[in-house]
Amino acid sequence: MVAGELVQELHPGAPDDIAVMKCPDPEGDTKRCAEPTYAAAAATPGGAADTDPALEQEKEVPPDEREAMLPNGGEKEEKKHGARPETKLYRLRFAVLAVFSLYSLVNAFQWIQYSIITNVFMHYYGVTSDKVDWLSIVYMVAYVPLIFPATWLLDRKGLRLTALLGAGLNCAGAWMKCASVSPERFGVTVTAQVVCSVAQVFILGLPSRVASVWFGPQEVSTACAVAVLGNQLGTAIGFLLPPVLIPNTPDNVELTGHNISIMFYGTAAVSTALFFLTVLVIKDRPLLPPSHAQAVLPDTPGEDYSYKQSIVNLMKNKAFVLLLVSYGIMTGSFYSVSTLLNQMIMACYEGQELNAGRIGLTLVVAGMVGSILCGLWLDHTKTYKMTTLIVYFLSFLGMIVFTFTLNLNNILLVFFTAGALGFFMTGYLPLGFEFGVEITYPESEGTSSGLLNAFAQIFGIVFTLIQGKLTTVHGPLIGNLFLCAWIFLGILLTALIKSELKRHNVNMGAEKERLQALLTDCPEDRPPGEKTNGLKLQTSVSLSRETSL
Repeated sequence: MVAGELVQELHPGAPDDIAVMKCPDPEGDTKRCAEPTYAAAAATPGGAADTDPALEQEKEVPPDEREAMLPNGGEKEEKKHGARPETKLYRLRFAVLAVFSLYSLVNAFQWIQYSIITNVFMHYYGVTSDKVDWLSIVYMVAYVPLIFPATWLLDRKGLRLTALLGAGLNCAGAWMKCASVSPERFGVTVTAQVVCSVAQVFILGLPSRVASVWFGPQEVSTACAVAVLGNQLGTAIGFLLPPVLIPNTPDNVELTGHNISIMFYGTAAVSTALFFLTVLVIKDRPLLPPSHAQAVLPDTPGEDYSYKQSIVNLMKNKAFVLLLVSYGIMTGSFYSVSTLLNQMIMACYEGQELNAGRIGLTLVVAGMVGSILCGLWLDHTKTYKMTTLIVYFLSFLGMIVFTFTLNLNNILLVFFTAGALGFFMTGYLPLGFEFGVEITYPESEGTSSGLLNAFAQIFGIVFTLIQGKLTTVHGPLIGNLFLCAWIFLGILLTALIKSELKRHNVNMGAEKERLQALLTDCPEDRPPGEKTNGLKLQTSVSLSRETSL
């Protein structure tokens, strides 16, 4: 059996850049071959004197770029101790992911529960539509200034404290809303929504951190998609339940207040249960790291760590800056469409409050399916830029179709076009997170995700205000065309991103070293009387831009 066939049998997913080299004189290389050879090193610490001159040129590989990037020398520490760090996957990771996704769900539900029945809250509190819109916009406004202290806290204090703050504030805001059920207490409900919006700051940036810290390389993108899925599912339930629980009864204020109190108290009870589950389940990190990319990073920031410098490093990364703007455009467009969906539907289909909620549900549920499929696809192919670009372009087409079919007096067609739009637009959200982590590794996942969300909130605020004004004055068509133009710009910016998969390269480097240790074939290691073909496998060191299909 030749060496290439041996690689395929032992490890079908082996990298393609494995070089096959003839071992020099088997009898003269006993000492040199006694220990596994790792191609990532130029020479083993204890074997420099035994290096065969014939292989000197092959062994003098330039240092890998990623070594200079990793804290504390990364792989240099690993080589110094002569062993690859142990990794392990724990079943607890599924509980951590589930609890996080659920309280993220409740937070998203509280964001959209006002906007989808704007007309009901307008009549109940006696306010204008723009004031009800601000109950959604406040989520975006609060996020921008608070994301920096929130990501600093995540870097310094870890996942657990950040998660507790998110779940705790979410619970507090839900109970405050219970005290706002009275037509003259609009200020109380605004204050409660502000508290919930602060909770969101400690939630939106965590999916990529939860996925990276707890899940292995072959499941990290799917885990991130599931974490984002919780937030999307909360939005979906927020579209569905409020129109059902609080039907429009403008002539009976007491009945409206009773229905609102049922929704608020139910939300508060669920939030409380999830807070206690967060206390019990969520930890900073597992005892052993789940991947090599996590193993080479320090458990806690070193004394020389600077959060400010981390921000500076990210803003100097041209690829990440392009991703910031393109991600902000797409996610901001989604926020704007979600906030104004009730007004758009009511402008074209009078008296269809219930169907407006169902259309919103269709939009988000289709997006949830898109998120999971995109996560599975990324784990399988690692084609981050290509997948992101294709989904972005299809979102643009979906927005065009939704815009020109909204006013055709066919509500069933709107269900279909909204579902298609949501499948791609909402499915893009975890793609941006994971792409950002790849091109910024080893910078903190929380910091990169936090900046992406900050730009998303900024664009969301601007788009919601402008599209809302255009929709009110000129109708939904002009407002949606405004978003279409921006999404097209996002396609161009995404195409300019230079894709360098840094985290993936670290994990692949560790896999290559494992293969080298398994497949190095030396004569003295073979049973007596068994011949060797004199072949020795060694991996070539390269830093790929992006794995192709």
